Amino acid sequence: MWKRSHSVALGLLAGISLLLLSLPDEWATKVKVTVGACYLPLLGLAGTVQQVWQQAGEVVLSRRDLLQQNEWLRRENERLRLEALQAAEWGRENARLRRLLGWREQSPWRDRLRLARVTLREPTPWWRTLQINLGARDGVTPALPVLVPEGLVGRIAEVGPFHARVVLVGDPNCRVSARVLNETRDVGLIVPADPLPRDLVLLRYLPRGARVHPGQAVVTSGLGGVFPSGIPIGSILDVHPMEHGLYIEATVQLAAPVNSLEEVWVLWP
Repeated sequence: MWKRSHSVALGLLAGISLLLLSLPDEWATKVKVTVGACYLPLLGLAGTVQQVWQQAGEVVLSRRDLLQQNEWLRRENERLRLEALQAAEWGRENARLRRLLGWREQSPWRDRLRLARVTLREPTPWWRTLQINLGARDGVTPALPVLVPEGLVGRIAEVGPFHARVVLVGDPNCRVSARVLNETRDVGLIVPADPLPRDLVLLRYLPRGARVHPGQAVVTSGLGGVFPSGIPIGSILDVHPMEHGLYIEATVQLAAPVNSLEEVWVLWP
């Protein structure tokens, strides 16, 4: 049955081919145009599908490129931000060092000062110490005064080969004889105040008749042989009598920024 159908189909195809070959040229052209018109939609559809596929590939590729460029820009922006922060920090450090060096040139101790960098700070509120990057190999010895342009910081307590420990004003191990810059030039002793805040100390044992008032400046007196006279310590905040009125005590705001020191001067004998 299948062979018979196949033979019939071949016969029909052969007959159509002979018919087309026997047609005049004019009729043969019309037949070709008609048959071609039937296939044009299929050809157009295939072309459209191919074009859409190419465009989709380009869109996917462009999105990947955009993601890569976005990641690169994000990293570049982060790098530039870090560089800007670093440049700003360098600018602040440069300004700070210029101010320190300018102050040294005007200081009466300019030939006896040595700059040191703070490398460690004591975290507890009861002991006020820090560490600097000068030690015995640099000629540092115990009891040398430490100061900044604003005022007194403390004194050297312990010395190692490469570092030294500084006790700050207000530490129990750093008592300072101080003078009030008033008419009577009253002298007292700087001792620790409460553990917090760190920038407050007490000026004790002022004479009962001392003319001490808030706002007056307090400097080192030079007594005791450790600190030379005239180094600023701070200013008086308030005054109150102590021990049944036998002497006066004052609270002093320190002049040196003891909570944010980065460089200090060590004063040689």
